[in-house]
Amino acid sequence: MKRKITLITSFLMLIQLSFAQVSNYSVGQTVGDFTVTDVHGNTHNLSAIAASGKWIILDFFFVACGPCQATVPFFSELHQKYGCNEGDIFCISIDSGDSDAEVLSFESTYSESSGHSPAPAASGTEGGGDAVVTDFGIGAYPTYCLIAPDMTLKNADIWPVSSIVEFESAMFQTGFSPTAMNCSGISSLDKLSLAEIKLFPNPSNGNVTVSINSIDANYATIEVSNLLGQVVYTTNNDLILGNNDIQLDLAYLEAGQYVVRISNETGSSTSSVQIK
Repeated sequence: MKRKITLITSFLMLIQLSFAQVSNYSVGQTVGDFTVTDVHGNTHNLSAIAASGKWIILDFFFVACGPCQATVPFFSELHQKYGCNEGDIFCISIDSGDSDAEVLSFESTYSESSGHSPAPAASGTEGGGDAVVTDFGIGAYPTYCLIAPDMTLKNADIWPVSSIVEFESAMFQTGFSPTAMNCSGISSLDKLSLAEIKLFPNPSNGNVTVSINSIDANYATIEVSNLLGQVVYTTNNDLILGNNDIQLDLAYLEAGQYVVRISNETGSSTSSVQIK
């Protein structure tokens, strides 16, 4: 009986996830404005955030949602990697039906414990989240969506999410490439001990040069992923002080856009490359 219940639960969850989306707005439409108050007492107005030139990623969730619990650490990682809302993107979570206390517990258990700073979260019952859920027509959770600075919906359902790469891929698909920075507003390249990173030519026929100017002798791992988040190329490279040109042979890949992630033990930087 337990196995049957588990199978039924999994099936129902699969159905729910397959329809996770924004149903009241289509991609390309202007979304409605809203103001919510997060669980720390700070108010956030969508049009004001957009007017500052930031892109916005909304996370619709509720605290007892298993897939929400599983994916929010990646959303929090995104929030932290790109400057804790001080940079090009603004991450905010919109809860459905829960109290401030319940959302705070959720943050502590699933975001802070993963080592990442959680994005601001507005509860449904006290922070005004329920009205936003209704306006966007959210019928399944989690739903992650991307909004441009002109308040048009660019992606109504970033899914599946198994890492930060899926969020980055969704942004790259729109032509938006945010600058990674730590939460004090300093570029993560400083944290990486890499003074400068360049990819060229871009677009490319598959022969790509990654130029890394390193301020010390270190190493860099380079991973190339497709827009589904699948790693299609990886290489580990010792670096010397100064300029390092690393050649990537990506000619075997199908034409399209790919995510290039350069990392070492202290951090990472992400760019995109177009293969013709």
